[in-house]
Amino acid sequence: MTSNSSFNLVAAAVATMHEHGFQPEFSDEAQKQLTEIVAAHAAAGSAPGGSELKDLRGLLWSSIDNDTSKDLDQIEYAEELPDGRIRVLVGVADVDGTVIKGTPLDAHAASETTSVYTGVRTFPMLPVELSEGITSLNENADRAAVVTEFCVDAKGVCSTDACVSTIYRALVQNKAQLAYNAVGAWLEGNEDPPAKVAASAELEKQLRLQDKAAQWMVGARFQHGALDLETIETRPVMQGAEAVDITNQVKNRATSLIEEFMVAANGVMARFLEAAGVASIRRVVRVPKRWERIVELARAAGTTLPAEPDSKALNEFLLAQKAKDPVHFPDLSLSVIKLMGPGEYVMVKPGEESPGHFGLAAQDYTHSTAPNRRFPDVVTQRLLKAVKENADSPYSADDLGAIAQRCTLMEDAARHVEREMEKRIAAVVLHPRIGQNFAGIVTGVNQHGTFVRALEPHVEGMVVRGGKGLDVGDRLTVKLVGTNPQAGFIDFAVV
Repeated sequence: MTSNSSFNLVAAAVATMHEHGFQPEFSDEAQKQLTEIVAAHAAAGSAPGGSELKDLRGLLWSSIDNDTSKDLDQIEYAEELPDGRIRVLVGVADVDGTVIKGTPLDAHAASETTSVYTGVRTFPMLPVELSEGITSLNENADRAAVVTEFCVDAKGVCSTDACVSTIYRALVQNKAQLAYNAVGAWLEGNEDPPAKVAASAELEKQLRLQDKAAQWMVGARFQHGALDLETIETRPVMQGAEAVDITNQVKNRATSLIEEFMVAANGVMARFLEAAGVASIRRVVRVPKRWERIVELARAAGTTLPAEPDSKALNEFLLAQKAKDPVHFPDLSLSVIKLMGPGEYVMVKPGEESPGHFGLAAQDYTHSTAPNRRFPDVVTQRLLKAVKENADSPYSADDLGAIAQRCTLMEDAARHVEREMEKRIAAVVLHPRIGQNFAGIVTGVNQHGTFVRALEPHVEGMVVRGGKGLDVGDRLTVKLVGTNPQAGFIDFAVV
């Protein structure tokens, strides 16, 4: 067994990327293109050119992201209208303006399709000189963006007709780069405002207005059957190249704010492309195949769900359980997510019915708000620009179908890479705790065995003794009996 101190997690991350079909190293041709882009950007100065760009640099834009995020894809702004509605503007980095279709960097992005975050190293879809620099909406930097506008009323109705919803290119400047944890704690009344917010009454007013709109929107989505799910994600605490602990990342008012705005913007984009009569790539989550097991979990909690999948009924159950047992609600959420299955990308032609997004209760949904780290979002930008310029689509329906398949394949691969590295990191951190007991929940049962997630810290492992008859959602106590960082194994025995 590899010792805790000698195992190289970064080297393991690189090897795992290759094992799952990624080629994260940029080719010589891509590096040459990058050098040319950086030189051209330096020669032109920081402000993007183009008279077609609407100048919105005077607005009080801000971004909210993870504490460690450097690839900033979107910024937000809101204003109150005379009739009481709130107009929301979401600015998304115009990556297509720099990474041109058919170039070596585009080919690399089309192959990788996504950035991969392993906890110990990030493998970017685009070079960091772009994704964290030239095409990132960094604070105080002038950037080209694709802006989506929509209006929200007090009932949470997001207006999407041509009069009150529009998409256009603009010149923007992020006035304040903020982080989820600090903003969320402040919005919830648990902490003082972050320093940048405390220093600006206008920024505080702006964020309060954005939060007001988001709270209207989340209530309306839940009423229509969007699922109120709350999972706990983890990240390693690093000292140099060594993982020494695992901390939880939880949802809060700030993460909810950004989620609501992104869901709305993606919906507006999908409907815009549909109305324009062009094929596009949609993000879908199909009706759960294991609905009967979700029904069983609800029955065990005293609730009867319909025999056929019903997102509104499921969310009513989830909301009730969240109020009744908030401590264990993330466990229930995790079980439902596992039973729903992963999302996927599909090509949808004009007039065709999209499979929809079961978890969001959305029929029309695409990915358009993270082009620095997701290739479908870059493709969507190109489709949008072609419509705006009255040009032919840059992709045929067959092209889009192949891209959708590739993106689904590589997203699944990225999920496996991140899960395997999460297990390796956990094996390193938990090695000194062999012999201790942990409360846990069953997260998977398949031909390979039974998998359990310990609840504190949130780490997943396999049941090597006593797992017979268990199913997803069962709660139990397990003992940690072994770890293997090399293989990413954490072994539990049922107590």
